[in-house]
Amino acid sequence: MASLLFRLGRFSFGKKWWVISAWLVTLIAAASLMSALQPQFAKDFSLPGTDSGTATEQVEQYFPAVMAQQSRASTSVLVAADDGLASHRDQLDRLVSDLRALPELTDPGTVVDPLALAQARPELSTSVLGDNGKVGLIQIRQNTEIMDLTTDQKDALTSILDRNRGNGLQVEATGSLMQVSEAGGKAEAIGFVVAFVIMIIAFGALVASFIPLVTGLVGVGLTIMLLNLSAEVISINESATGIVTMLGIALSIDYALFIVSRYRSELTRGGTPEDAIGRAVGTAGSAVVFAGLTVAIAVAALMVVGIPLITQMGLGAAVAVVIAVLGALTLIPALLGAAGRFAFAPRIPWIKHAEPSETAETNGVRFGRTVVRRPLPFIIIGLLALAVAAIPATKLELGLSLTSEDEVPAQTLLQRGFGEGINGPLLVVLHAEEGRTVDAAADETVAGIKTLANVANTAQLTWTGDGTTRPDIDARAALISVTPNSGPAAQATHDLMEQIRDLAPAAERAGAELHVGGQTAITSDLSAKLSSALIPYLIVVIGLAFLIMVLVFRSLWVPLIGTVGFVFSILATFGVTVAIFQEGDFGLISHTQPIISFLPIFLIGVVFGLAMDYQVFLVTRMREEFVHGMNTKDAIITGYRHGARVVTSAAIIMISVFAAFMLSPDTTAKMIGFALAAAVLFDAFVIRMLVVPAILSLLGDRAWHLPKWLDRWVPDVDIEGGAVRNRGIAITEQTDRVPAAAGMGSQR
Repeated sequence: MASLLFRLGRFSFGKKWWVISAWLVTLIAAASLMSALQPQFAKDFSLPGTDSGTATEQVEQYFPAVMAQQSRASTSVLVAADDGLASHRDQLDRLVSDLRALPELTDPGTVVDPLALAQARPELSTSVLGDNGKVGLIQIRQNTEIMDLTTDQKDALTSILDRNRGNGLQVEATGSLMQVSEAGGKAEAIGFVVAFVIMIIAFGALVASFIPLVTGLVGVGLTIMLLNLSAEVISINESATGIVTMLGIALSIDYALFIVSRYRSELTRGGTPEDAIGRAVGTAGSAVVFAGLTVAIAVAALMVVGIPLITQMGLGAAVAVVIAVLGALTLIPALLGAAGRFAFAPRIPWIKHAEPSETAETNGVRFGRTVVRRPLPFIIIGLLALAVAAIPATKLELGLSLTSEDEVPAQTLLQRGFGEGINGPLLVVLHAEEGRTVDAAADETVAGIKTLANVANTAQLTWTGDGTTRPDIDARAALISVTPNSGPAAQATHDLMEQIRDLAPAAERAGAELHVGGQTAITSDLSAKLSSALIPYLIVVIGLAFLIMVLVFRSLWVPLIGTVGFVFSILATFGVTVAIFQEGDFGLISHTQPIISFLPIFLIGVVFGLAMDYQVFLVTRMREEFVHGMNTKDAIITGYRHGARVVTSAAIIMISVFAAFMLSPDTTAKMIGFALAAAVLFDAFVIRMLVVPAILSLLGDRAWHLPKWLDRWVPDVDIEGGAVRNRGIAITEQTDRVPAAAGMGSQR
């Protein structure tokens, strides 16, 4: 493979303008299609094959008006006053007047003062007034589709809220308008700025620092456009785009960083620039291919979970990885060719030379020498630190909160005045076969639900049918909305859902099938499905990745060490994420919440891929030196000499990109960004840069051993680039490394 990549690198370098033009044409074509088709991401969740998924399908079929109403904007305005709302009638009148001026209201007459509504219709008083008249609810329904809401409309609402709160009256809102998010870009911009600064330090030159950024912009832009275009054909949830953006930026920059760094190193060895880029792509490019393959497998394997949203995230991330690899192998050589002799100019004089000589005493060499001299303390300290960080993971609670930070004050008032379950009703759907009615089964189900302990709306509980003459006569389907006393993510709500499902046999005897849906039921089924899929997923991901690492390193010890190290880093990541987001430690999060239910399985897939990324980049250089004559300890130190600065820079870039997403108003993106940043920190710096080399040092030359019976079956893919190592370098020019320069021993 090294020879093939050597030729690809030389071709892209020599035909630079053709390659750059091809990438530009692809971008323009994707952008043009997006402009013409205007595809939209979905915001709803679906779980086919589950009870809640079936319920959603039946609501769509038999109660289309309900589904149509759910697709249109609905916002709840909460008002509260400790001295009672009756003391603020004038303020409430002004608030209602302002709210009625909002555009596209379904019926302005339904936007009313809760005090007036409760007085006019006493039977509705408990649904609009709570906490002894101290909390009120004003419902705003608009004809606008949720997907079509804009930030200007949200700003109009928040301006009304700001004008009318004060003098003892609290005014907050939750729902569709408050969930409109600003256009992305802030987190990405911060990530690019940090990456640029780090690459200036890594390269000591301006032009070379721009090249990976260009690749990152092209890679993530093309990936997002392709993902957006796919939404024209299949339903793609907008939540899937966050992780694609994170991975696309980080991997595109990281892979470019490795290629550019190796190219500079090869230039110092001699030969033409074309041969130097060929050798860089043939060696570092091989590591990029296998690292990318490992990441792609890890994220694409998320499809085994069987949840559309998770599958979309995984496949979108896999596309981002593939584009990042293609960019590193073709676009980077082309850009280096276009830059020519100015690639590493102008030099920044106050930054130390980023590519030291074979005998220079760098910080990486000094650290590596310390690690291989006394490996055991580093192993113990590193693993013990991760074990301590993992302790909070024992308190892990899973849930799925769709509430944004802007909605938290309103949600608090909603729970105070109307109960925690008011915003998470369970939708019970009954359906009878052709020629039969659902009336008897619906009556029996309503009676059964009223006997359950955790139902808040027992007095108002009834069913609505799809009867042609009257909704409750000769209906084939019935819909019952059940409001729990407990919150949507509470265990008591999950138990209530299961108790209602236990009524299904009785409904079946009465001639109908029963299913429980709604957002609360969907999230509960989501957690259950994720839990059941975790073990099969781990087997698929770790098994395939282990085989790839055996192929790459031609060793059993290196893949085994890498996998065990991953377990430590992922547990530590769970621990700090629980401590920050769930337990509220250090005060970094204002409003704590359970860990997003799909985060553990998703984090395992992504982090395993990223962990193997750095394993491949750092350890392949060590193996390369071992294969070409050094003993293991010398090879480790030489690996630090050439890889420590680059891997450190790449890890800091990835951490910065992920951490920047904590600025997002979307809680999902914020939590995923933090967890990924913490995972890279633990895995890159503790496991890959410290523990793995220390263990390899203890094992010595045995670390690279492959049993003879297995050696016959494992093909030699030449990831070290032995076939191209000296191509284009005359014998007198060759500057093959001298093992003794590492300072620890001699050749094997």
